[in-house]
Amino acid sequence: MALEHAILVSLLEQPGSGYELARRFDRSIGRFWTATHQQIYRVLRRMEADGWVAGQEIAQDGRPDKKVWSGTAAGRRALVDWLHEPVEPETVRHELAVKIRAAAFDDPSALVPEVERHRAEHAALLERYLVGERRDFPDPAALDDQQRLQHVVLRGGIEYERMILAWLDDVLATLHRLGTPPPTPSTPGT
Repeated sequence: MALEHAILVSLLEQPGSGYELARRFDRSIGRFWTATHQQIYRVLRRMEADGWVAGQEIAQDGRPDKKVWSGTAAGRRALVDWLHEPVEPETVRHELAVKIRAAAFDDPSALVPEVERHRAEHAALLERYLVGERRDFPDPAALDDQQRLQHVVLRGGIEYERMILAWLDDVLATLHRLGTPPPTPSTPGT
């Protein structure tokens, strides 16, 4: 997926300034696609040149003018074309998992603080997702189709974080059980 597609989805859902779009990425779209503010502005300019988005200057009292972006018909067609392309399953690169396997060659308990740090970060992210769910989807029965799709993506993020937390709890229990370093292999002839 290109950043362009994530931006198109956001702008077709609701037009906004580059700043507002960056905040959406920080708050919701960032759950599944991250981008810096600079990347967003750079891609918006490229998308405007391609005719996928249009910007309208809005005057503001006492502040610089802002540009409000919206998706165009050409942008919507590009998004629909992309929707019909097959998506390959993602390959996961998980450095912590490699470190956990490597703990067999050292004191496994030495990895506990790192796993606990990861666990705390995932627990905080899960809490942010749950707060966002309560704030943005207080009455699931009253959602329109667009909101239902947004909510199902958020629920996927919630379940992913719950799965990661359960796995990290399992890792911590395993590391605590192992707790002692393996013996140092002896060198032949010593």
